[in-house]
Amino acid sequence: MSKLVDAILSAGYEDRILTDKQLARIVGGGDARRYGLVNRSLKDGSLIRIRRGLYAIATKQPLAIHPFAVAQSLRPGSYVSFESALSYHGWIPEAVYTTTSVTPDRKTTERETDAFGHLSFNPIAIEQYGFLVSVDRIKLGDSIALVAQPLRALMDLVAFRKAEWQGVNWIEHGLRIDRADLTNLRKSDFTALRRVYKHKRARNFLNKLETEVLTLKSAQHSRKEIRHD
Repeated sequence: MSKLVDAILSAGYEDRILTDKQLARIVGGGDARRYGLVNRSLKDGSLIRIRRGLYAIATKQPLAIHPFAVAQSLRPGSYVSFESALSYHGWIPEAVYTTTSVTPDRKTTERETDAFGHLSFNPIAIEQYGFLVSVDRIKLGDSIALVAQPLRALMDLVAFRKAEWQGVNWIEHGLRIDRADLTNLRKSDFTALRRVYKHKRARNFLNKLETEVLTLKSAQHSRKEIRHD
């Protein structure tokens, strides 16, 4: 174990993403000392560089730092959405190997990491005041990440793909989202997103989906009444 990693562990920061400023506080001394310790730790593999000035401890066990927290540290102000958030909430059955986020930046950027996989940051047409509507602050171990609620993640995906409404079958079979998850949505979930998206296509999709969900709920209620009779 390198001196730097030993100092990080002693400080209780083993499960955190660390900046140069934090490392300077942990090891003390001047910049040259810190640079030397960092470079030796990177060389022996005990420290991972996420990007310049951002690090994590390497371990033989699965990393305690969640990829969502890494995404948050790479692009402060972004939030995890699309398939990543849908998978996190259990709305899609497939494992997702890319952490996808919505960014306030104008361009899509991507980063490949050995330890945390592929991370992608994508802009979509959102009204400025609506950027963090239906986005939750979630604690992941010792870190924090912003993660879209299920309907927000679905609608972000719709807006990003510029998808037209094709009926609920597209959601069920194309995205493999269970109908039961859709019928668990509340009116307030839809209302919150009413003025979030700039493009008429996304707003129309949201309205059509809400109508379909209400129809499905009504049909469920009718079937329950028939069974009780």
